[in-house]
Amino acid sequence: MSVTVLDKYKDVRYNLFKWRCEASLIHKIILAFAMACFTGIAAQVRIPLPWTPVPISAQTFAVLLSGVLLGGWYGGLSQVFYVGAGIAGVPWFSGGGSGIAYISGPTGGYIIGFILAALFIGYFIDRFVRARGFFAIFVLMLFANFVLIHLPGLLQLSVVTGVRNIYELLSMGTLPFIVGDVAKVLAAAALAKGITPKRAYDGEVDVGFSNKQ
Repeated sequence: MSVTVLDKYKDVRYNLFKWRCEASLIHKIILAFAMACFTGIAAQVRIPLPWTPVPISAQTFAVLLSGVLLGGWYGGLSQVFYVGAGIAGVPWFSGGGSGIAYISGPTGGYIIGFILAALFIGYFIDRFVRARGFFAIFVLMLFANFVLIHLPGLLQLSVVTGVRNIYELLSMGTLPFIVGDVAKVLAAAALAKGITPKRAYDGEVDVGFSNKQ
């Protein structure tokens, strides 16, 4: 019985991955917009900190999942939708913010980094079977979070606040978030491992790596 259930589970995640890859353009765009909405909802889960203008929020979890669920291009597109709609006035940045002034503020660099992170994670999920294992995707997500999101975030934070001291800048924009970000990455990596097939679907680079589904 357990083998049958496991086989069905593997079939479901493989078929979902196949459906995502083979979906029509309009369906992919709709899915990208849906993930933008999910990112906007997650952004409202926030914890402000008294010593920094950058709050703790759940939106990076949604950003990482957008790459897993939609792949590189459409995961990235979901974050383009999120950023673009927010600039246009949709109040779904953290704390209900919106507009070009928000993007130009101390947290704007992190938001721009969301696009890079989703593209990066989606590319590896699409192209490498190995990237769908827990350890591999965990490491990739750590890189996406602390380099592709935090680096542009820190650069803009420095410009906006005038802080040039590296330690002071890290104390404002990275160090307070390490534990929370690692927890979000762990959760996103565990979910990614559970929902992605471990068998190649369409020309993955490491196509001979595994026959598991």
